[in-house]
Amino acid sequence: MRAHFFQHVRFEGLGSIEPWLRSSRAEVTGTKFFESPTLPNVKDIDLLIVMGGPMSVNDEADLPWLVAEKRFIRAAIEEEKAVVGICLGAQLIASAMGARVYPNKEKEIGWFPISWVQPSNPQRLFFFAPESLVFHWHGETFDLPSGGVQLAHSIACENQAFQLGRRVIGLQFHLETTPESARDIVSNCRSELVPSRYVQSEAQILAAHVSAYDAINSAMGEVLKFVTSPAPVAVLAES
Repeated sequence: MRAHFFQHVRFEGLGSIEPWLRSSRAEVTGTKFFESPTLPNVKDIDLLIVMGGPMSVNDEADLPWLVAEKRFIRAAIEEEKAVVGICLGAQLIASAMGARVYPNKEKEIGWFPISWVQPSNPQRLFFFAPESLVFHWHGETFDLPSGGVQLAHSIACENQAFQLGRRVIGLQFHLETTPESARDIVSNCRSELVPSRYVQSEAQILAAHVSAYDAINSAMGEVLKFVTSPAPVAVLAES
C-alpha cells in the first residue's frame, strides 16, 4: 500500500496513524505544506490522509496552495483512492467536492461525546459505537457534499463525520491524537482556550486518561482498515 499524507502545520502530525501505517507495511510519503507544497502524482498513491490545521479552507487568498490541494483531493476521490480527512482535512474534502465550509455555532475544543449514526447498509457504511468520547479542536463546520452520508453528530456540531462512496471518510474530530500530540496542539493553540460550553481548559484536556487515547486510536485504526479494505466489510466495535 502506498500512503501519502498532507500535513498543514508542524504540530498536527500523523499521531497514532504513523504506527498503523508501519504495521501495515505501507510505503509512506508526505506533503508538508508549511515547507513545500509539492504534490505527488495521484496515480502513484493508494491512500490519502489529510490532516488538520488552524487555517480555514476558505483562506485561499493567503494560502494559495489550498487551491491545488483541494484539486488533488477531488482527483483522488474521482480516481477511487482511499481518502481520510481529519478536522481541517474533512472540511477540505467537503470543500473539494463542492460543499460549503463555514463557522460553527459553537467552538468545540476538548473531550466531548459524539453519536454515530446507525448505518442502513453496514456492509458499505462505517459504524463504530453508538456513542464515543473523542477529542475535538474546531471552530468551523461543513455541509455534507453531494452524495455524502452522515456518520456522526454531536450536540455542539451536527456534521461530525461523513462517508462519500465506499472509500472516503471525513472526521471533524481527532481520533489520531496521542498524549504527545495533545500537548503539542495545546502548546501551540492555547490562545483558543477561551472558556465556553464546549471549550475545556488546558488542565481538563490534558487530564484525559490513557484509556481515552487508546479508545480513539483504536477507532482510527478501524477507519483506516475500512477505507483500505479491498472488499465491503461491516465494522463493528464496542464502545
